Amino acid sequence: MTTYGTIPTSTAPSSSSSPLDYISRAKEQGRSALALRRPWRQLGDVRALSLPRSLGDSYTRIRTNAAYFAMNYAIVVLLVVFFSLLFKPVSLIVFIVCTVVWCFLYFLRDVPLVIFGREISDLVVLICLSIFTLVALLLTKATANILISLMIGLVLVLIHAAIRRTEDLVLEEEAEGPGRWYAAGP
Repeated sequence: MTTYGTIPTSTAPSSSSSPLDYISRAKEQGRSALALRRPWRQLGDVRALSLPRSLGDSYTRIRTNAAYFAMNYAIVVLLVVFFSLLFKPVSLIVFIVCTVVWCFLYFLRDVPLVIFGREISDLVVLICLSIFTLVALLLTKATANILISLMIGLVLVLIHAAIRRTEDLVLEEEAEGPGRWYAAGP
């Protein structure tokens, strides 16, 4: 039986997974992660912008909008960092490599990381990737540039989250999802 032009997919990860299986799973998880992205029109709706009445109101808006537009906000911050590195090609390459490493070892993994027969916890992976990224960026001498661009991205996100009204957002189905570390609520 010939299967030319087909990409093999597996339903359950096995110890003898081929690179094609891993790439297929990564692509599917990437699609599902991007599915959390909200429509850009909804994010940029000018009619939904207004100043908050109080500090408490702005805090509630920030929490709700951060939960609702989390993927959009992450994309905005990463784009700000990316654009800040356009004139520093070595730093840009390091940034892209770090992003790919983070995606494959942390964000797109659906099975525990096993090294030398030992299962590595997510916390250890997070700490090791953070140290790796910090050292790599320090070696490119673009640390100030990256920190400033991260701060600019964060300020943009916080301003938008504070002035975007939340009455038209629906979060019920989101709060029930597993692994929500940014759940909005009182």
